[in-house]
Amino acid sequence: MPSSPASNMPVGIADIEAAAARIAPVALRTPLLENPLLNERLGFRLLVKAECLQRTGSFKIRGAYNRIVQLDAAERRRGVVAFSSGNHAQGVAYAAKVLGAPAVIVMPADAPALKITNTKAYGAEVVLYDRYTENREAIGAKLAAERGLILVPPFDDPHIIAGQGTVGLEIAAQCAELGVAPDAVLINCGGGGLSAGTATALRARLPAAKVHVVEPGAYDDTRRSLAAGNRVGVPDGATSFCDALLSPMPGEMTFPVIQRLVTSGLTVSDAEVEVAMATAFGYLKIVLEPGGAAAMAAAISAKAPPYATVVAVASGGNVDPVLFARTINHTAPV
Repeated sequence: MPSSPASNMPVGIADIEAAAARIAPVALRTPLLENPLLNERLGFRLLVKAECLQRTGSFKIRGAYNRIVQLDAAERRRGVVAFSSGNHAQGVAYAAKVLGAPAVIVMPADAPALKITNTKAYGAEVVLYDRYTENREAIGAKLAAERGLILVPPFDDPHIIAGQGTVGLEIAAQCAELGVAPDAVLINCGGGGLSAGTATALRARLPAAKVHVVEPGAYDDTRRSLAAGNRVGVPDGATSFCDALLSPMPGEMTFPVIQRLVTSGLTVSDAEVEVAMATAFGYLKIVLEPGGAAAMAAAISAKAPPYATVVAVASGGNVDPVLFARTINHTAPV
């Protein structure tokens, strides 16, 4: 079990380094992109960590593979179960396929069709549920008990956190290669696995960089929790088109890490996310889903304090084609 005794955190830098070695055969080292015209327009240097170019279209393969590769042969034969709105689903399905394990994925019926289709294409069995009337954790637990499946949680697991933390290792290494010392790193935040893991790696490798988590304005559970000093949820009826970031409450395991290592929680509107999607496509030639564009939206809409050099994690690109086309056709980049 990963541990960090010195800090009493669920993972430490050694766990993240070990995860990087495990996932190296599967996960890509995604590029750190920038555009001089965009930098001139913004008045600061923006580096975008393009996890939208990762296998399965998001960072999620990192944690999923790090978790499943450590199962023993008997556990792999029994298979795994996960619950997800789409990106974790695809990461688990792909990792399970590579490692020869059956996978069952519990997904909301209103998840983007592309994410459901891709999850099935990787060989997983998809079980749909109503996110407003049913509990995905309960469904996953029931399937695990009935079929003897191993649960692969989306964020509250040390192996998942360590795998996602490899994003932070890469950011630090790529900045060093560029001779850059970023002032801040902005990270999209749902349940907090990416934020907790990446912040842990950055604290060890880029300790001077400020870390800000970014959420949709209506789903700002982490920002609210940071302000309250304990985990709180979003109000009933909250909505956002950032489907990848609609976790109603920070993770029990991830929040203490975020509370300790993150400078602040930032929020963006759906309209600001649309501008970020158009900007990413127009300047960097990458496709971002709404949830994958929130950190970039916070950077280009000046939600963070003024910094000279900012890294924004573009966490995913699994967007419905019709939604993406409508967004870039009706929204101007910055």
